[in-house]
Amino acid sequence: MRKDIDEFLEYLRHERNASPHTIAAYRRDLLQLAGYLEGRKIRLSSVDNVVLRGWMAELHDLRLTKTSVARKLAAVRSFFQYALKQRICEDNPAKVVTRPKLDSPVPGFLSEGEIGQFLDLPDKKSRLGPRDRAIFELFYATGIRVSELVGLDAADVGLDERLIRVRGKGRKERIVPFGRTAAECLLAYLERRPALLGDRFDEPALFVNYRGERITTRSVERLVAKYILRTSVRRKISPHSLRHSFASHLLGRGADLRVIQELLGHESLGTTQKYTHIDLPQLLDVYRKSHPRA
Repeated sequence: MRKDIDEFLEYLRHERNASPHTIAAYRRDLLQLAGYLEGRKIRLSSVDNVVLRGWMAELHDLRLTKTSVARKLAAVRSFFQYALKQRICEDNPAKVVTRPKLDSPVPGFLSEGEIGQFLDLPDKKSRLGPRDRAIFELFYATGIRVSELVGLDAADVGLDERLIRVRGKGRKERIVPFGRTAAECLLAYLERRPALLGDRFDEPALFVNYRGERITTRSVERLVAKYILRTSVRRKISPHSLRHSFASHLLGRGADLRVIQELLGHESLGTTQKYTHIDLPQLLDVYRKSHPRA
């Protein structure tokens, strides 16, 4: 099975244009299943829905979250669909296995006042302050994912047009606008960027760390956690919270949900709805201003 897994991952990489993150996650999930089957001496051709339900029960005993189990099942479904096309097996036993019912908690987000307080925190005079401010302003101005932000190259930014080229999931590209404030912060950071690069002047990354290397998603998560402690906010806030805030504030000011969907890079409108939050006063205000008989 391990050879089949390697071939499937190569298929994802070259035919489906899957991201390195997706390929790494699928590799872990499928090798975990392979270990389960090898421990019980079950051949790939003998796997049915009963075997897979037994594997999922073991995952439950390991206290994995429903989200993790659902992701692993999705990887297994994709693998068996590939195996079916390659005639490695005769059907896809994962198709009839029900995925765990996921909870739908309201995602963390910041109010407009809290966002303003947060964005003003980085010290413009410090070595990394302009970079941190540019990161947060661009996050809030565009609603891009943290993986998309760290993947930006300097060449992806058009300051004159105030547009960025974003490579999203499946390496799909989209163009996202940003406002004047984010443009000013980006310009201030770009003036300091050569000092951070040092002798790594050929580094293409837009945002770099103190060593002049491309910043990582983990570093951005630590940055958000560091600055949020200096605000009055006591909720759990992550880089994704800035994405949620972007969508919620646009919706609260009357933006069309499908426009927000396009900006966020979502294929499904249902996914976009989970990223938006609007309170009753905002809802009533937009209704009174927008409805012809309000």
